[in-house]
Amino acid sequence: PDLVNAAAAQFGSQAVVVAIDAKRVEKSRWQVFIAGGKIETHLDAIEWAREMAQRGAGEILLTSIDADGTQAGYDLELTRAVTRAVNIPVIASGGAGKLEDFAAVFAEGNASAALAASLFHFRQVSIPQVKNFLRAQKIPVRS
Repeated sequence: PDLVNAAAAQFGSQAVVVAIDAKRVEKSRWQVFIAGGKIETHLDAIEWAREMAQRGAGEILLTSIDADGTQAGYDLELTRAVTRAVNIPVIASGGAGKLEDFAAVFAEGNASAALAASLFHFRQVSIPQVKNFLRAQKIPVRS
């Protein structure tokens, strides 16, 4: 945690992105895992995000271990819980499977950005398709 303080002090919060890999452990409770989701830290993911923001993180890269690789949609409940807990941008990751998932993570999860990989690697959709779809949904995107 002190690394976040030091990095923010030296480089500014805009240069500090904290990655949080979270896994559901109870109905509305997630814990932070490390080592590719193999090691449980016993840290509450929402509280950890809050602490990282207070220490100077400029963004949170939030990966849902439960949704990652499933292409069944982002974990909207987790994303919403973190976006409500912090006042910095949250990048949602894990679960994108169709165009509608992107719109949902912005509209329902309140994410500031969304990360996707396998959809693009396997050429199921293209980045221009996603951007055009989001624009049609009145969700602002960069050109």
